[in-house]
Amino acid sequence: MFDGLRCFVVSKLTDVPKRILIGRALRSDRLGETLLPKRVALPVFASDPLSSVAYAPGEVLLVLSIAGVSAYHFSPWIAVAVVVLMFTVVASYRQNVHAYPSGGGDYEVATTNLGAKAGLTVASALLVDYVLTVAVSIASGIENLGSAVPFVVEHKTACAIGVIVLLTLMNLRGVKESGKLFAIPTYVFVTGVFLMIAWGAFRWLVLGDTMRAPTADFHIRAEHQGLAGFALVFLLLRAFSSGCAALTGVEAISNGVPAFRKPKSKNAATTLAMMGLLAVTMFCGIIVLALFTKVRMAENPAADLLKNGVPVGSGYVQDPVITQVAEAVFGSGSFLFLILAAATALVLFLAANTAYNGFPVLGSILAQDRYLPRQLHTRGDRLAFSNGIVLLAGAAGLLVWIYGADSTRLIQLYIVGVFVSFTLSQTGMVRHWNRHLAVEKDPAKRRHMVRSRAINAFGAFFTGLVLVVVLVTKFTHGAWVALLGMVIFYGTMTAIRRHYDGVAAELAAPDEPGDDMVRPSRVHSVVLISKIHRPTLRALAYAKLMRSDTLEALTVNVDPVETKALREEWERRGIEVPLKVLDSPYREITRPVIEYVKNLRKESPRDAVSVIIPEYVVGRWYEHFLHNQSALRLKGRLLFTPGIMVTSVPYQLRSSEAAKLRARRRQEWNAPGSVRRGPLTEAERAKEPEAGR
Repeated sequence: MFDGLRCFVVSKLTDVPKRILIGRALRSDRLGETLLPKRVALPVFASDPLSSVAYAPGEVLLVLSIAGVSAYHFSPWIAVAVVVLMFTVVASYRQNVHAYPSGGGDYEVATTNLGAKAGLTVASALLVDYVLTVAVSIASGIENLGSAVPFVVEHKTACAIGVIVLLTLMNLRGVKESGKLFAIPTYVFVTGVFLMIAWGAFRWLVLGDTMRAPTADFHIRAEHQGLAGFALVFLLLRAFSSGCAALTGVEAISNGVPAFRKPKSKNAATTLAMMGLLAVTMFCGIIVLALFTKVRMAENPAADLLKNGVPVGSGYVQDPVITQVAEAVFGSGSFLFLILAAATALVLFLAANTAYNGFPVLGSILAQDRYLPRQLHTRGDRLAFSNGIVLLAGAAGLLVWIYGADSTRLIQLYIVGVFVSFTLSQTGMVRHWNRHLAVEKDPAKRRHMVRSRAINAFGAFFTGLVLVVVLVTKFTHGAWVALLGMVIFYGTMTAIRRHYDGVAAELAAPDEPGDDMVRPSRVHSVVLISKIHRPTLRALAYAKLMRSDTLEALTVNVDPVETKALREEWERRGIEVPLKVLDSPYREITRPVIEYVKNLRKESPRDAVSVIIPEYVVGRWYEHFLHNQSALRLKGRLLFTPGIMVTSVPYQLRSSEAAKLRARRRQEWNAPGSVRRGPLTEAERAKEPEAGR
């Protein structure tokens, strides 16, 4: 009783700001209104791979700079390899969304075709990758914004956490509303990049202009000059693995198929193709323009970037590749340059939205399969998986705080998880087609399945190869942290599933009547009292109605004067229930009561003991700290005592009337449970008009 009242009061205190921040609650039967058309789904689910072109080219050049500027001529070939990989992954996932449209994505594919352990490995990898997506995207956005606003650079950790909070609030308002908010800057960014590529190509090929980046006159002090043989191959592989950051978030569409409008699979596959085409075009265009405008990047710019032979020093801020290219193409301070710079910073923040849509949906599916707490399966007031959104925000905020919002350090942890899921998912799809080909007789359908299997097989091979490259080249640079996170998620989810399975087995109704179904021989009722007042008299009256075999009142002698006064009033009133007084030389209340009821059970193990506790019902939050504390402690202890039943008898104080009125108004506004139960069934929806009439 007390716990429920406390939760009610706390909920009332937070209700008003909650409604202001995330809006009014939505009924479950309005879930269809939150589904996304393709034009909104693209920025919602593809903002991560689209925005990664803002930092993926820079990561390629940063790694190549280890061998000096001469290694930059390898960047177009690395871009080609990334493009081939992108098209392979997109083509593979188009098969996924058609075969598994339920929203389980890689987790469902791996579990169904490779087993529960493979599915759990994929889920662990994706959860880690989603957390890193938020951390990397926001840290990169802060750094882009910091080139124009010095305050952001000086307080980048606090600013990054603040952005995480804002994104969390936006997503708590619902998928569709957050999609509308994110669509405009995403489309402005994409349009701006294509304008930059087109105008740069026009100036270069038609006008013959010489466009130079701000760092074109800088030189790079190579850490390893003239690399050859295995060392060069290793460097190129590391640059390729860094460029593969452009693929992060591709899997989010396969996880988010249920959020699309019908036909869901077709719309999701079309969105995947649009995303892949846009991302690779932007990535390649920026790489080529960066080479032509002579962009210079260094992992340690303060010491390795030289201007007139002198290091630029710690005061130099190294702008991202896309910013330098935009300045060279549009001109420093031009309108288009400022628009693209602002859109780039904003879209990097919003890229985290891919994870905000993928993580909660995956968490909900895992919770339904009993691998995560069941609360993650519950939809919130705005029909979003609110608990998953908050969990993601907390994990990403912690990571940003630990790494100081440094995208260069965070990105070393990146993409390991996503390529684990890519590889296992595509391997699972190969087994999926093998299973269906074994029973399919229609030649046309078999040809389609064989073609799909070939696509998925090539995808499994290619992504598996990239996974090995990523692990080898990035392990010592931070990838081991991502692997550790995957192991922690895997172990935690395994333990949760073991707990739920154990509880289910323990609670399962037996086929044969057992002790739980045998009626107790007798029931002993004990009413706890401290003094004689209205709550006590109501509890005694209730206990008498139960018609127990024995009934007694129980008090603890903490203050002899008060106990004597209680005895005298008990006798004066002529209360027929016997009063039992327990001595407590150490002035304890809980322990004597617990020992007494335990002794009753020991004397008669087949009997049940009913402990009845009178409690006050108060309406103001601070009044809970002034009442019912002893009752709360007693109930907490009695819950762990077998054979003891605990009953609270409430007595409403005058202050509870105001809370009752507020609760009544709230029920009229939003029926309790209407959101939490999930979507209405057809039968329930059919009954609603009858109820209204």
